[in-house]
Amino acid sequence: MTHAPNPDPATPWAALGGDPALLERVAPPGQAESAGADRADGPTGLLGARLPVLELARSTVAVCALAAAELAALRTGGPVPRVRVDNGAVATAFVSERHLRIDGRPPVSFAPLSRFWRTSDGWVRTHANYPHHRARLLTALGLPGDTGPEAVAEAFARWRAVEAEEAVYAAGGLAVALRSPAEWAAHPQGAAVAARPLLTLDRTGAPRAPRRFTAPDAPPGAPAAGLRVLDLTRVIAGPVATRTLALLGADVLRVDAPQLPESQDAHSDTGFGKRSALLDLRARADRAAFEELLGSADVLVTGYRPGALDAYGLGADALAGRHPGLVVAQLSAWGTGGPWRGRRGFDSLVQVATGIAAVEGGQREPGALPAQALDHGTGYLLAAGVLRAVTEQTREGGARLLRASLAGTAHWLLSGPRRAVAPAAPASYDPAVHLTTSDSPLGELRHARCPVTPPGGGPADWPSPPGRLGTDAPRWRTAATA
Repeated sequence: MTHAPNPDPATPWAALGGDPALLERVAPPGQAESAGADRADGPTGLLGARLPVLELARSTVAVCALAAAELAALRTGGPVPRVRVDNGAVATAFVSERHLRIDGRPPVSFAPLSRFWRTSDGWVRTHANYPHHRARLLTALGLPGDTGPEAVAEAFARWRAVEAEEAVYAAGGLAVALRSPAEWAAHPQGAAVAARPLLTLDRTGAPRAPRRFTAPDAPPGAPAAGLRVLDLTRVIAGPVATRTLALLGADVLRVDAPQLPESQDAHSDTGFGKRSALLDLRARADRAAFEELLGSADVLVTGYRPGALDAYGLGADALAGRHPGLVVAQLSAWGTGGPWRGRRGFDSLVQVATGIAAVEGGQREPGALPAQALDHGTGYLLAAGVLRAVTEQTREGGARLLRASLAGTAHWLLSGPRRAVAPAAPASYDPAVHLTTSDSPLGELRHARCPVTPPGGGPADWPSPPGRLGTDAPRWRTAATA
């Protein structure tokens, strides 16, 4: 593959066990792209940053598209189609939540207490978008529930950054101290992440015959047709993965716990092509309904902390024993090893802990990537891993366990080259080229198109818009695979 960007697709493709020769099917940057496309002679400024964000974004989309093309070729018996990635489409999709309009209204994103705060010796970043996280943050700071940003700033100013981090996490909230890349590398969690591959895809459980699809004649643009995907993810990374699988033909059902708050606006961005149901696994009837769904699922995608679902029999070992043909895809913030493996985390916090915010910031304050690129990038990698797992199952049988983390994607990004100054986006870049509108139960949605082009010229948009979160029946839309 010529003109490979850095980070390049070879790293995740190898981690997923892909045939390296297939990387030649990925067109080099600059071929058949829209205005603002990256050329081999340098960056355009799309997703401009000091770190190679566009290169990472492009590579994650390319790997996902290549995995889709590989599965399509396997199902149709034809050659693996050539994969082209449009940088303008990638840059637009990686900030899809910013382009979303719901009857002309922008979505609600970060809450007032989700931001950077100066401490006595540095900075911390908090995440308090959910009411329970906000309440726990204020409890850790010894402040009443109606406290505003000014009083919070005064409280943080009296803390050392690492002490504030530990106190807020001990109270069940989310706060992370700003670290440099070197400080993160020396941290036990940073070392644990660095010791692991970017992704892992392992065969688990007892041997089982190769997968047979009930839709063997699925069109090339829908290589995931016939797959049932149970989606237990929230926020961005996991939902991006499953909305991509929905575009490629999968029957995706998202299941949320009714007691956990969730943003309808977030689902309006990432719920395309899916249905959404509420089930409380603590209730006997809901648990029985969930087990019936799981029993005929092909893929289970989870976004909870490692070990959090074990009490419900949803740990990797238990699932492999009960469901020997299942693909289990596990997403976490900090990875499956190290002292932080059980901590909650979000893209913004991982950027701060790993040193990304320090690299992107200036002399006086920390910065941020131009997109929640760890979320979006990990989402496309997760979708690629599911597609590769299904390809392996179709050839060899057996269950598969896929694992990815935001911290792992951050480590990959930090391994790339850095620029002294973030390049500006070209005047020729027009995101409107990559936006469309859809009628939905929520009103008219303006939204970004998926940057993964289905193989064989399949549909460029999802089969259905998102609906209201949790209002669908907990049942499958399609027949199961065999």
